[in-house]
Amino acid sequence: MGDMGSVLVAFSGGVDSTLVLKVAHDVLGARAVAVTAVSPTFPAVELAVSQTLCAEIGARQIIHETDQLRDSEFVMNTASRCYRCKTDLYSALVPMAARLRLAVVVNGAHCDDLGDDRPGLQAAREYGVRSPLVEAGMDKAAVRAAARWLGLSNWDKPAAACLSSRIARGEAITVERLRRVEAAEALLLHEGFRQVRVRDHGGHARVEVGQDELARLFEPAMRDQITIKLAALGFATVTLDPNGYRPGSTNQASVLYL
Repeated sequence: MGDMGSVLVAFSGGVDSTLVLKVAHDVLGARAVAVTAVSPTFPAVELAVSQTLCAEIGARQIIHETDQLRDSEFVMNTASRCYRCKTDLYSALVPMAARLRLAVVVNGAHCDDLGDDRPGLQAAREYGVRSPLVEAGMDKAAVRAAARWLGLSNWDKPAAACLSSRIARGEAITVERLRRVEAAEALLLHEGFRQVRVRDHGGHARVEVGQDELARLFEPAMRDQITIKLAALGFATVTLDPNGYRPGSTNQASVLYL
């Protein structure tokens, strides 16, 4: 980090980018600036978390407003969705870094991300965005261990993703669908669940929670309460997934609603 001289950190508030920001701030001080992109795909609760973390670290944060829904290819929700999103982000952050006289844009990608289908990493390469965690050879377990050692309050924060990832591939992304998913997940978080996804398949909701939270989700009173509240948001049906949270399961085809 010291060799970079100065950095603009693409900061979401997740543990990965928080670790990058913490180290950058410790090493570079005011020459490390966090930028958090706010759009209809970014949950409001995550923005609040990011602001709290920047205050804890003592780092300067810039809020960058964007809107991927202006991009018709993003809205179509094809396999290029993440690429279009990150292209929109980095095309703004690179010139912003130049205006702030910051040498490098960095993100929170780590080594485990390299084995996934991550079109966003292609956009990072195209814009010269660096991934310090990858360069340090760190996977997710190493990131959490380092974050805990450094005393970061979100070291065990569950994985998060933009709201558009909840909508089944090939189905249009709209503000209405994003807001409904956000409201549904907020209800589950309010009930004390930590790892939460509400997947939208054609207006049908599939609820996923962490493996260690399944028993509580399927308690009769909780099951009925969640089902009724989500149906009131406008979902045609509500299914509680007995398999629990699985990254990327929105795009699995074998989903049957009864």
